[in-house]
Amino acid sequence: MSHTPLIFSGNSNPTLAEEIAKRLKVHVGKALVNKFKNEETRVEIGENVRGSEVFVVQSICKAPNGNGVNDALMELLLMIDALRRASAARITAVIPYYGYAKQDKKTKGREPISAKVVANLLKVTGAKRLVTMDLHAAQIQGFFDTPVDNLLALPTLCDFLKREGLKGNEIVVVSPDAGGVHRAELFAKRLESSLAIVFKRRPEPDVSEVTDIVGDVAGKIAVVVDDMISTGGTLAKAAEAIKARGATKVYTVATHGIFAGDAVNVLESSVIEKIIITNTIPFADLKDHPKFVQLSIAQTFADAISRITTNRSVSELFNGEDTGAQDPSPVLETATV
Repeated sequence: MSHTPLIFSGNSNPTLAEEIAKRLKVHVGKALVNKFKNEETRVEIGENVRGSEVFVVQSICKAPNGNGVNDALMELLLMIDALRRASAARITAVIPYYGYAKQDKKTKGREPISAKVVANLLKVTGAKRLVTMDLHAAQIQGFFDTPVDNLLALPTLCDFLKREGLKGNEIVVVSPDAGGVHRAELFAKRLESSLAIVFKRRPEPDVSEVTDIVGDVAGKIAVVVDDMISTGGTLAKAAEAIKARGATKVYTVATHGIFAGDAVNVLESSVIEKIIITNTIPFADLKDHPKFVQLSIAQTFADAISRITTNRSVSELFNGEDTGAQDPSPVLETATV
């Protein structure tokens, strides 16, 4: 099996796939991925992959071309199946944003565990490994019987915050809910700052109410840390509550910018100073929204893919050992800082 990876991409995040390939000094493989006239997904691999190490880059999210979340998932599954039938030696699904991750458990009777269904589908079609980033719930890794590399956006996001001077005693890292405390602790440790927690309740899906804030935010710049931003309502309300407690400014940092529904307008009209995200999910109108900053995490994925193909440790990328020379994660050209 060749140590030179082959990179393929569906339609959900082709720009990220191109950037990953560029950093690996390879090209994105030729593949026809579109639809038949009857709306069924059509896939045809245009290169020889026999005996090769293949990586399919595809976030399970809405695509820039208008295709929906389920289209992205079907493209991924059919590409994996096509590559397996073309005798690829090993196929790795590179899913920067693992869609359906919030549905990782039953919250009431007669509900599916959709994140597990996606894991089953990836296994059946032939994916031998998963590379993803900041899973909504780390235990989703247990849905797979194959290796899972859950990469972290934390170094990229923290490096940007430090370059902006957001570190030390001048800031307080805030978890927007009790479930995100561990993530916020990691940020606070890396930024050498204090920690606060917002407590809330959810009367219904995608609706939240802030009930209390634990920790001192008065006179400090608050940096609210989350793994994803969906409707934006939770963050907007949390920011208002934090400002009411005396914070001078509120910044929001998240790995995945889903921005469902009217989320962009909700966040732009909020008291939040800046919304900092990565490009695991494309944001086509970024240049029109000066409050938003999007960072590239292509180098992290490129480093992980390189290590997988050469049988080196991926975890060393995040524990400070043998990290190698890495370029600072760039702010995408369309972002306003």
